[in-house]
Amino acid sequence: MLVRERMSRNPITTNPAASVPHALNVMQGNKVRQLPVLDKKGELVGIVSLVDLFRVSPSPATSLSVWEVNYLLEKMKVEEVMTREVITVTEDAAIEEAGRIMADKKISGLPVMRGGELVGIITESHLFNILLELFGAQQSGVRVTATMPLVKGGLAELATAIAEVGGQFVAFGESMDKGTVTFKVRGVEREVLLKTIEPLMSSILDVRES
Repeated sequence: MLVRERMSRNPITTNPAASVPHALNVMQGNKVRQLPVLDKKGELVGIVSLVDLFRVSPSPATSLSVWEVNYLLEKMKVEEVMTREVITVTEDAAIEEAGRIMADKKISGLPVMRGGELVGIITESHLFNILLELFGAQQSGVRVTATMPLVKGGLAELATAIAEVGGQFVAFGESMDKGTVTFKVRGVEREVLLKTIEPLMSSILDVRES
């Protein structure tokens, strides 16, 4: 799976001269948490997040009046609070590479570039939705976590055995260095599934219907 398959295209942007309240209104109105910042040439010069804007907004405990607060914020521009050294990713990058960068750099979104052109944005929300899909969270079935022998053809044998009793995978994840698999199957009763897979497993750690 590549970034271009899951990114948001034509992302909402702002410019360096926009005021902080304007940028905040744009985020709230479009339900986004990051705004790439483009200059007059359309070049990416920064990124501003909801956290950045909240950080510079006065505390509710301030002694300033609401009029004074609004006046001060209107004078503050995006270029004063944005991150200038923007970490980006290309549209042909693997989705897990984008996730690794976000985790390593502790950021919640990456502008997606094609050469010098901004073509999208990939965020932690996209990754969360992928996680739900991988674990079949929106489909019912029997979810199993188990350990299995690290033998050649083991996964193929498991898939064949489940298919032969009418089961269908809706999710599958593995950590084969530890021999642990987690999968969800539909189309087969819990007890039938367990009877089918037990001979192929070293141990069954968890079984639940979801």
